[in-house]
Amino acid sequence: QVRLVESGGGLVQAGGSLRLSCAASGRSFSSRAMGWFRQAPGKEREFVAAISWSGASTHYADSAKGRFTISRDNAKNTVYLQMNGLKPEDTAVYSCATGRARYCAVSECSDETQYDDWGQGTQVTVSS
Repeated sequence: QVRLVESGGGLVQAGGSLRLSCAASGRSFSSRAMGWFRQAPGKEREFVAAISWSGASTHYADSAKGRFTISRDNAKNTVYLQMNGLKPEDTAVYSCATGRARYCAVSECSDETQYDDWGQGTQVTVSS
């Protein structure tokens, strides 16, 4: 099991940027894909981005493409989500999760059942 702790959330104006971090404890972090999901009030959790175990492959939701960048540093057991050009509709609790395999196929990355461990999340609020 991997313990995940997110940080970096906060209040930002529309057009601003935030960098989320997800620190993992556990030896299996570097051998697993990682994902970021978000859940807005009254809405279901939705996929944001995923990255393979090596960082060579990334996948994004359409809403994140061109604005968000997922990356990882296996030496630090940390995965990041750089968010630029934030919009009010990006307001949500952002959570990271460990994938069940080294990478996820495009059709799998957005499937929550492909992830095992979840963090508690960090709140991102974008004001207009």
